[in-house]
Amino acid sequence: MDAILGEITLHQRRKKLDEMIRGEALGDAYSVTLSRVKAQQRSRAKLGMEVLMWVSHAERLLHVDELCHALGVEEGSADLNVRNIPAIETLLACSLGLVTVEKSSSTVRLIHYTLQEYLSHNADLFLKPHSMIAEVCLTYLNFRRVRGLSPTLRSIPPALPFVEYASCHWGTHARWETTESVKRLALELLDEYDKHISSKMLLLHGMDHWDQPLDREDKPRGFSGLHGAAYVGSEDITAALLEMNKWDVQATDFNGNTIIAWAARRGHEGVVRVLLERNGINPDTPDTLYDRTPLSWAVGGGHEGVVRMLLERNDINPNAADTQYGRTPLLWATVNGHKGVVRMLLERNDVSPNIPDTLYGRTPLSWAAGNGHEAVVRMLLVRGDVNPNTADIEYGRTPLLWAAWNRHEGVVRALLERNDIDPNTPDNLYGQTPLLWGAGNGHEAIVGILLERSDTNLNTPDTLYGRTPLSWAAGNGHEGVVRMLLERGDSNPNAADTLYGQTPLLWATGNGHKRIAGLLREPVSLVPRYAPSLFSTEVSFPEPSELSEPPSKRMRRF
Repeated sequence: MDAILGEITLHQRRKKLDEMIRGEALGDAYSVTLSRVKAQQRSRAKLGMEVLMWVSHAERLLHVDELCHALGVEEGSADLNVRNIPAIETLLACSLGLVTVEKSSSTVRLIHYTLQEYLSHNADLFLKPHSMIAEVCLTYLNFRRVRGLSPTLRSIPPALPFVEYASCHWGTHARWETTESVKRLALELLDEYDKHISSKMLLLHGMDHWDQPLDREDKPRGFSGLHGAAYVGSEDITAALLEMNKWDVQATDFNGNTIIAWAARRGHEGVVRVLLERNGINPDTPDTLYDRTPLSWAVGGGHEGVVRMLLERNDINPNAADTQYGRTPLLWATVNGHKGVVRMLLERNDVSPNIPDTLYGRTPLSWAAGNGHEAVVRMLLVRGDVNPNTADIEYGRTPLLWAAWNRHEGVVRALLERNDIDPNTPDNLYGQTPLLWGAGNGHEAIVGILLERSDTNLNTPDTLYGRTPLSWAAGNGHEGVVRMLLERGDSNPNAADTLYGQTPLLWATGNGHKRIAGLLREPVSLVPRYAPSLFSTEVSFPEPSELSEPPSKRMRRF
């Protein structure tokens, strides 16, 4: 407003306003306002710049009480002084309108996204902001009243609102900048870390859907300070802890996770490197919950640098399968589509590309095809020892059928480029071929790719109703697919299904698809001997039990 009102004429003021609405000319306005922030009385200027530093560098939006507590922490203090916590009104006043409170969520944010860009481009405004934030977080967690909290708590008392943010994000800020003061405070926190509430908050914050982060007493038992340092990924702090020589580098937590397992799982290359240089580290120790090795965890997360370091070791088994799904590292990489990791694994001659998981019996190629990871599919097909026709044990679907089922056109084409691919293999659930599934669901692109193969059989019926691809396409009103099938010339338009004895023409007529009936032949005068309700709705395959484990794809009904 000051910048706008500083213009002399109404025209110039309107021009300035329009520029600011478009995000232009704001830099000058921000510079002027920041100069005014710094020109305030000393303590107010310091507080105003600290507000901007916190709001612009925090890992997430801070709630009002979190920010107030953070700015009330005094360097070197042993406990929280509630009289030193500033009011939100004071923070807003000292920042001269550059931050505001979002009333719906009670969070503090910058007034405009362009201010975040401005502050990012002017990094010299704040001196080591991440180390300052990390130091405040660690000081807060080392307060006597915070250390006195029971590690069995599931929620933090309202009187200590900054515990959650400090617990979950001090490590992220420390990874950016680690000073000697941050290191000293971190070592103080990590001593007897499994008894500190912050270790529990950290684990709950980073918990995956399959995790069981706590023991029966709801405590992170065995999650030591060294585990914590590996988890947050601070190389300097991990190295400092190791120099203390009080830690068992092979110690496991409540789920049997080693220190290197946590570092590998989180993708912290520097910590993994530090640990691998230590004697007594076994980098292939599986956890006790799922029997996943550090390599398995690193592969599953797509952490290429960690995977590369582990594969350079001679004491790593690259085919070790877990007990959760029975997946090898290659399977985890293909399920998640991590191309770089797949490439590294396939470069090793001792990695088998055909080992299926034990839960569904699906091979790496099956998962990559079903999830649409075309680049991974092509990598696997380059290996001469990959079997492209291996069906899973649950539904009996080949990789081609999985790709067609989920409409992954590029994968279907890549698979059909192989002469040893059988395009007619049906599943063992309903006896559906890739063409039958594509035709019944009207997937013209998939059908077109399949029809490019001369050995694709157009008349193979399913085993549940005995209906051909043409029957399903005609009955479901997919005119484009019907045309494609008829144009091939070898599709039998008179093949009747085995359940109702209906030809494609009768299915099209009964379901009101007149144009398709005309394509097949002129409607006949025969009156079907079936109840009208037979034709009133499309017949659907029964739903099978749906796969519950992502990223497998659910079956779609015709």
